[in-house]
Amino acid sequence: MEKASRQDVEIMKRLMLEFKDELDALGVKVDQLDKRVAKLEDGIGGWRIRGIFRFDAKFGDSDSETYAYNRGGKNEFTKERFRLFLTKQIDENTFFTAQYRTGDNAAGGDGRADQQHMRWSHLFVDTKLPYDIGLRVGRFAVDFEDNYGLYTDDDALFGDFRTDGFQLTKSWGMLNATAIVGRNDMHDNTTDLDPRGTHMTYVLDLNVRPNERFFVGATGYWGLEDSAVTDGDWDLNTYAIYAGFAFTPAVQLKGIYYMQDLGADLPGAAIEDSPKAWKAILDVKQDLLKFTDLWIEYSQVDNTFYDTAPRYGIGGNNYASINDNVPMSDGTTKYIFARAKQQWNDKWSTFLRYGQADYDTWGVDDAQEWGVGVGYQYTPAIYFELMYDTVDYGTPAFVGGQNMVDKESVFRFRTNVSF
Repeated sequence: MEKASRQDVEIMKRLMLEFKDELDALGVKVDQLDKRVAKLEDGIGGWRIRGIFRFDAKFGDSDSETYAYNRGGKNEFTKERFRLFLTKQIDENTFFTAQYRTGDNAAGGDGRADQQHMRWSHLFVDTKLPYDIGLRVGRFAVDFEDNYGLYTDDDALFGDFRTDGFQLTKSWGMLNATAIVGRNDMHDNTTDLDPRGTHMTYVLDLNVRPNERFFVGATGYWGLEDSAVTDGDWDLNTYAIYAGFAFTPAVQLKGIYYMQDLGADLPGAAIEDSPKAWKAILDVKQDLLKFTDLWIEYSQVDNTFYDTAPRYGIGGNNYASINDNVPMSDGTTKYIFARAKQQWNDKWSTFLRYGQADYDTWGVDDAQEWGVGVGYQYTPAIYFELMYDTVDYGTPAFVGGQNMVDKESVFRFRTNVSF
């Protein structure tokens, strides 16, 4: 009523009078539907279930015969992702969430090769404490870059791991604070700090949003190794500052800067024990450009920086990435990444992507990646996608100078079902 003109209000009143009977009938139907849903939820104890199933057919073409795209061979069919999300509203202030997941591996000789990947990756309860403090208890994800829209695909510089522990949240107007006390083992802590990998994890994030256009904040991660069978200094402390500004709802400039303090016994600490990393992002929505959106990202990462994701690939560890050849050196790898997606209508979409890595190390050649794809939303639940992607690792200056060489290419046909 505050934003509409007097003419708009009069038109709305006339429409309401004209369609009064239809609106009344619709209200009856909605009331009846609500009653049926409530009865159904009561019958299953208030539980809600949803899920995702993703199947990838990959046809690789490897000049180097290392099959970086398909770890099991040139061609591979994989149950790439299966997720079940279970939730329940326990009471007015308490909510339970669980996520079961499996996938990533092909069937193997007996059709059961991926059993070891079955896990409950999320298992936690959210509730409210006095003074409007939020409490989360259990296993949950720590991913502040995702929370603030600072990466796309699998491209978090740091974070995006799970921990078992406690999370407290509190807001004071424009200031939001999150504190985490958790514990990781080698599998939960994707930084793999130590082969025996027992760490306490402490996190504090402070975020300020004075208005809808601007945000700024800082995050500290303290990973303190406390294994009873490991001597030495395996701690990893990481500190970040970040900010974002929306010039318009469709144009945003944002970025993050990291500093790390490596324990003396961590690999790479003898080369550089205080590595740094940063990235800047220009995010332009299709609302402005009309025919495409645009994500342009530039980053610099010291080669001893402990990151937590196989960045700039098309699907995590199962696919080639320009990040594969990062050497352990005192250099700084520079990345350029661009992605453009075109949503032509509610069914068809296309996308283009390009990435380049300059490793700043003698003997390690630069890497380039580019890809193109088309997507089709067959039904609201079923999505098909066909894409081609290639990574050119170049040729090292000497044998053994880098992990991957020559080119890796793949055609991927993906089926994604949401239910």
